[in-house]
Amino acid sequence: MKTDYDAWHSPVTGQRMAIKVYGWAGKPLLVFPTSGGSFHEYEDFGMIGAIEPFIDEGRICVFSVDSLDGQSWLNGDARPEEKVGRHEAYERYIVGEVMPFIEERLGEGVKALATGCSLGAYHAANFFFRHPDLFDAVISLSGLYSLRFSLGNSLEGGAYFHSPLDYLPGLEDSWFLDRYRRSRLVFCTGQGAWEEDSIRETLALKGILESKSIPAWVDLWGHDVYHDWPWWQRQMPYFLGKLGY
Repeated sequence: MKTDYDAWHSPVTGQRMAIKVYGWAGKPLLVFPTSGGSFHEYEDFGMIGAIEPFIDEGRICVFSVDSLDGQSWLNGDARPEEKVGRHEAYERYIVGEVMPFIEERLGEGVKALATGCSLGAYHAANFFFRHPDLFDAVISLSGLYSLRFSLGNSLEGGAYFHSPLDYLPGLEDSWFLDRYRRSRLVFCTGQGAWEEDSIRETLALKGILESKSIPAWVDLWGHDVYHDWPWWQRQMPYFLGKLGY
């Protein structure tokens, strides 16, 4: 498998950010790590191995990035506005630095599939919904889609605009909605251990999307399917195959 590692000092985050690339052609997959994870987590926990045939055959090219979650949503000492500010720096890094990096590799104007597990699934969904000009597909596994896990019921400091279950119901802009409707959306969760919150928020998201006539594949796997890597290793190649990548 062709792999490449790169890192640079990001002006918007103020620190060195790393990225690892798996593959050479195909649909770009931008992978967001779980809470506390980094760019090498997807490989470390067997996800690259699980989707290796798609990579080797040039059907997908994976770009796995670092996160700033410990400085934003998972920073228990930060005020809401500080969490938002740090996340928005991360958003500018993804949009202004990572996406051009992907275009350099795979061609100008290419659109990516956003994906992740657990907290990475939140990022995948939020980046897709906020930037459907850059992403035309999302596969979110065992995700939460509001910021209640970080901020409770108080969405201060602009957090509302990064909490899909809160901003999507009132979104009526056809620029966004038309792009959502032309995209490929997958939201999956198990129904086993540690998936209770994900089930609730995945079903809430399903209701919102249906109310806006946005096609989405919302898939609840069995009561034996728990919130951990062995199941995500099964789910990711399953959905990639079903979507035709």
